[in-house]
Amino acid sequence: MVRELDRDALDLAMKSLAIRLGENKAEPIEIVVCGGSALILTGMVPRTTKDVDVVALIRARHLASPAPLPEALLRAAKEVAEDLGLDDNWLNNGPSRGEGGLFQMGLPVGCRDRLTSVTYGERLTVHFIDRIDHIHFKLYASADRGGYHIEDLRALAPTPEELEAAARWCMTHDVSDGFRMVLTRLLEELGYEDVAERV
Repeated sequence: MVRELDRDALDLAMKSLAIRLGENKAEPIEIVVCGGSALILTGMVPRTTKDVDVVALIRARHLASPAPLPEALLRAAKEVAEDLGLDDNWLNNGPSRGEGGLFQMGLPVGCRDRLTSVTYGERLTVHFIDRIDHIHFKLYASADRGGYHIEDLRALAPTPEELEAAARWCMTHDVSDGFRMVLTRLLEELGYEDVAERV
């Protein structure tokens, strides 16, 4: 059974990861985190999560693909999983793993400039995506897969303008008529009929 992680558990996991990277004499690593763990650690949405989603890396101050994740990071994450009794996949690059991943398809314009950064020790910096980028990702995930993403989206309370920008970005990731129909129906269900008409 996968352990649910709250804010304290996530904070401990990140600090432990930094310690393990230091013990292993790894090069400094910078990761960009999205999803539930970012919502929790930035205080945007109080809930729990099952993992930490890495959507990108930062190398030489530029966003870079997290596929694959650095070997030193994977080793340290595995050690932390053993130390804290976490799932083996508690730290993963699921959102940007393959060709259709968020990073590979293109992050929202300005995402890099909106990151909130937290330094854990000397070898780990975690950058959390901004609220507006969460709205983009959560709208896309809600239209694509539904489920709990809708609750996160509601909790972020997007304005019509924010949701329209997110919808237009979503349609660059899936240009099919079927996806557009699902997206507009979702916008209507969320109470954004005017946005649905404009996109």
